[in-house]
Amino acid sequence: MGRSFTCRTVRFICLVLALGWMLSAAAEAATRTSVVAHRASSRKTSTTTLVKRKSSSRSHGDVVSGVRVSATRIRRGSSRAVRVVRKGRRARFTERFTASSFAENLTSSDVTAGEDPVVRAAAIEALGNMNGTAVAIDPSSGRILAMVNQKLALSSGAEPCSTIKLAVSLAALDEGIINKDTPVNLGGHYTMTLTKALALSINPYFEQLGRMLGFERVKHYANQFGLGELAGYNIEGEQLGVYPDQPLPESKGGVGRMCSFGESISMTPLQLGALTSAIANGGTLYYLQHPESQEEVANFTPKVKRILDIAPLIPEMRDGMMGAVDYGTARSLKVNFREFPVLGKTGTCSNNGTRFGWFASYAETPAGRIVTVFFLEGGRPTFGPKAAELTGMFYRGLAQRNYFQPRGPQVADAGFATVRAAN
Repeated sequence: MGRSFTCRTVRFICLVLALGWMLSAAAEAATRTSVVAHRASSRKTSTTTLVKRKSSSRSHGDVVSGVRVSATRIRRGSSRAVRVVRKGRRARFTERFTASSFAENLTSSDVTAGEDPVVRAAAIEALGNMNGTAVAIDPSSGRILAMVNQKLALSSGAEPCSTIKLAVSLAALDEGIINKDTPVNLGGHYTMTLTKALALSINPYFEQLGRMLGFERVKHYANQFGLGELAGYNIEGEQLGVYPDQPLPESKGGVGRMCSFGESISMTPLQLGALTSAIANGGTLYYLQHPESQEEVANFTPKVKRILDIAPLIPEMRDGMMGAVDYGTARSLKVNFREFPVLGKTGTCSNNGTRFGWFASYAETPAGRIVTVFFLEGGRPTFGPKAAELTGMFYRGLAQRNYFQPRGPQVADAGFATVRAAN
């Protein structure tokens, strides 16, 4: 009997141990399942969580179709509306746009008698039905060769987006803060040079330059480059952009945010065209003039606003502006045009349901240099690389019309001939 009791006791203990082990394993499995589900839920939530701006939703920085990016971080206190994405996924923005990227009858009120008809035809063809404006300029004189959709071109302008980086770069170079190869620390061991930052439109780089320069110096250079003043000379209907007298509050990003994509600044296509022309011609900031008759074309006289001491700085900018087209944010231009070098800068941003797309450039052709500014307004189809793509179509249109062929003195009054003096 004692032996039987002992056996029953041992069996009972074994049964209890086995039952305990089974319960433990089940609990562990349930915990693993819960963790996996929680992680999956967290990943799903992280890809759809938005940080909403109090006053308006806004996306900034140049957009390059097809670029894969690592996870986007939302900084504490940030008010930018962005979608967080995992590494290997394309960046997605969920901003809602109310403006249309397309329009009809954009040229109905344009004054065209004094424009170059070939340049104008190529610009109209490139712009198509996109809601925007195209301005072509002879950088050796400040003559506007064509201005499509003059109502928009002469308006009060819009946020310059990343095109403001041109002015900031020149300011930092002139102050001796950087050269094109200076590594600027962007945090930790991550550094960037001007050439790559211009080509890829790296916002943190220009935010850092803005903080290094300070608002007073940034504003001084911007005003010298023509921001905050009329770019044209007696151009009827031209409106004035805005360069504020006070920096953006630190709570909204301060001077760094102003220098990375121009928040709180309003720039016109003519102002950007005048600055780009000064870069193209070595430092002469011309008053832009828009002849309204062939008589005005025949009697055209360039008018200099001021001489900018930027000639030594332009070679420092060249690689970055060319890199934008070769491998950076403006590489969509090369889909349509590869014949001659094109140097430029894109810009993409939005405000209150309207998206802006900028591209300012100059082409180095056998007939000389020509400056173009494409500015688009609208919704999701509107962005800087799209403006660059249209610019490529414009240059291709001129090439197809044999416009870049060197011309003799007998056709010296035929518009683009004056551009030859730039070389």
